Amino acid sequence: MMITDEDLRTETLAFNARFEATAASRPQRAGAPDATLLAGLRRNRLGGDTPPVRLPQGRDRILDCGVRVRVFRPDHVDGVYLHIHGGGWMFGSADGQDERLWRLAERARLAVVSVEYRLAPEHPFPAGPDDCEAAARWLVEHAAAEFGTERLLIGGESAGAHLGVVTLLRLRDRHGITGAFRAAHLLFGPYDLSMTPSQRSFGSRPLLSNTDTLRWTYEQCTPGMGAEQRRDPEVSPMYADLTGLPPARFVVGTEDPLLDDSVFLAGRWRAAGAPARLEVVAGAMHGFTLFPLTVTERQLHREQEFLAAAGR
Repeated sequence: MMITDEDLRTETLAFNARFEATAASRPQRAGAPDATLLAGLRRNRLGGDTPPVRLPQGRDRILDCGVRVRVFRPDHVDGVYLHIHGGGWMFGSADGQDERLWRLAERARLAVVSVEYRLAPEHPFPAGPDDCEAAARWLVEHAAAEFGTERLLIGGESAGAHLGVVTLLRLRDRHGITGAFRAAHLLFGPYDLSMTPSQRSFGSRPLLSNTDTLRWTYEQCTPGMGAEQRRDPEVSPMYADLTGLPPARFVVGTEDPLLDDSVFLAGRWRAAGAPARLEVVAGAMHGFTLFPLTVTERQLHREQEFLAAAGR
């Protein structure tokens, strides 16, 4: 396991401490979802208290399969990146990080297609995976005509990373599609919804995610399921056969309750025969790339480099 960005550990940990100090002012997630809480969290940028910036370069579209997407298309397109946003399957949106996605599109020469999948608890599992699968199938069939390339990439953050892996598995198992997506970029995803040791032991430390918030989120997106049911490979890709999947880059922080998820899945990914690059970021909490940190800029640059080069 490679620990990266040790030179920034002090700065990153100092940000974590400031974040914890403001915990009392953030909405608490417990019990049945409150409509007002949901509306507020969905209105604002993930990890923030203001609405996201919508750029004119983004185009909203409804695909033939009925799924809404937001498309960013630079002047030069060398590939298409299917992006799946995070937010615990309950929050976030395809237009929640226009600035980051447009920068990625321009610098990596990628058309970026971000999926507006249905959210829990109104639309619990498997609604979100169904939408991501449908968008991925549409790209497999139409990317060449729409974007002039068949070089497809997939990825996302947190719940989006989970949905990215689930989508690859569904393409393989339900449609016999392997190799269409040439690489996966997976940031701090939850891959075992029955909870890995790091998820269970993290405790209630008030960072962006902890044991309590993870458990609450799982209850909302997979209602009525117990731990054993959540070990179904269709729910938790940690338990799936991973053969035939593309090269992947995994990123997670040392202060993330989902640390084990990336470490374990990267190991299983390699064991199944595909390259898997794992970066464990010193001092970083869950969702750290949402915040204006030096380590965030480094990671976004590495993401651009990986996706620009992947699958050629």
